[in-house]
Parts: sequence; C-alpha cells; structure tokens
Amino acid sequence: MTTANHTSYQRIQDLIALTEQLTALIAEQAQAFEGRRPQDAARNMEETSRLANIYRREAQSLRADSVQLAQAPLEQRVRLIRATEAFDAVMARQGRALTAAKTVTEGLVHAIAHEVAAQRTKGVGYGPSGAAPRTGPVTAVTLNQRA
Repeated sequence: MTTANHTSYQRIQDLIALTEQLTALIAEQAQAFEGRRPQDAARNMEETSRLANIYRREAQSLRADSVQLAQAPLEQRVRLIRATEAFDAVMARQGRALTAAKTVTEGLVHAIAHEVAAQRTKGVGYGPSGAAPRTGPVTAVTLNQRA
C-alpha cells in the first residue's frame, strides 16, 4: 500500500469511527427525548456539536476528493455506507423525537396561557361604571413563536 493509499485508507477509517461515535451520541439523545428526559439529552450536547462539525468538514472534504473514496477497498466503502445509513436513521429518529417534544411543549405553553387568561377574567365584579368587564381574550401573555 502506497503512502497516499494508506493516508486515504486511514482517513476513511477515521470517518467511519467518527460516524459511529456520532451515531451513538445522537441515539442517546433521541432516547432521552423519547423518554421525556430532555435534561439527559443536554448532557453530551457540547461533544455532539463538536463531533458534528468535524463530521461535516470531513464528509464535505471526502465528497470534494472523490478519488480517495474510489481508491478505497470495497469492504471499507461498504462499512462507510452502512455507518452513514445508520447515522441517517438515527438522525430521522431524533428529528421525530424533537418534533414530538416541541409539540408537547407548545401545547403546554398554550394550555397555560389559556388558563392564565381564564383566571384573570374570573371573579371580576362590575367595573367603575357599573358594567360587567369584557370577556374577550386577554393578550398580556406573550408567546415566543421561535422557541
């Protein structure tokens, strides 16, 4: 094996290991969200972000230099493809878990806001002019739509 081939082989091996490590971390996060324990998902957030940035750079670099991948042994390319497929599957799982968590959180915020609005209008007597207070929606609660 020439030096260039050895470097190419090692680089792809490193990418496979990185992909597997990142897949494991994201699977843990997905499990935490599915188990309604987002605080557990936050535990490895910094490491996951660091590895995701390295993965992005390495995958982009490998795509730009497709000769390295073409020269890799078939067994190694198959391992990379399988690792990438597992990574994609875990990312889809995490996406579903995050969407579910977001939906539940938004539902809770809306329910609390409606309850606060209902409590503010209950038990209020007549106003200064003797008229009953308006029962329209209270808009003092602000919801952040980007959260």
